[in-house]
Amino acid sequence: MAKLLFVLTGARYWVLKDGTRYATGYWAEEFAAPYKLITEAGHEVVVATPDGVTPNVDMMSLRPSMAGGEQGALDLEEIIRSAEAMRRPLQLSDVRLEDYDAVYVPGGHGPMADLALDADVGRILTAQLASGNPLAIVCHGPAAILATRIHGESPFKGYRITCFTNEEEEGVGLADRVQWLLETELKDKIGVEFSRGEIWKPYMVEDRNLITGQNPDSAAVLAERLLELVK
Repeated sequence: MAKLLFVLTGARYWVLKDGTRYATGYWAEEFAAPYKLITEAGHEVVVATPDGVTPNVDMMSLRPSMAGGEQGALDLEEIIRSAEAMRRPLQLSDVRLEDYDAVYVPGGHGPMADLALDADVGRILTAQLASGNPLAIVCHGPAAILATRIHGESPFKGYRITCFTNEEEEGVGLADRVQWLLETELKDKIGVEFSRGEIWKPYMVEDRNLITGQNPDSAAVLAERLLELVK
């Protein structure tokens, strides 16, 4: 049995360009789909957040229109409700990476508000990348990579990655309202080699031990790849 660390945002809102507080958190599918696949395969999941706060689900991600219908939304709610790991998250500052076989970072806009600036996340991602063990990050989760910079340099420079694209941000009506766009920041501030697929379709990029996914539909694909790697 493998043990996987899920690093989740603790944010409840994200401040937009005009100062508006935009309600957010983690995206339900990006937690629930991998959690279900990994735990049903017999592996253990431990959740960690900034200061050990209970993760807040982005309620928009539980709307039937976003969850593949009424049943899809109910299924996501049930997975989240039954996930014991969500009730007692670790503090990121207490994480010992040697205890885990892989690390996974889901998105939602929440990571743009907290993980992008979190020194503990920067330490965890830097150490996991160096360890050679699997590091999977999806959608807006790659915002956490911004926290790996020291004196403007990141160990992720030159890696092939994907994330929620500027075009998809335009599609949800936020591109002109946010203070920064993730795709642009990763290119400009980290120096990644950016890759993308068709919008709203599963797309995964693997470069050495780093696996990234473009959008919520990519979360299950990443989880399946993680299962292959931790067997």
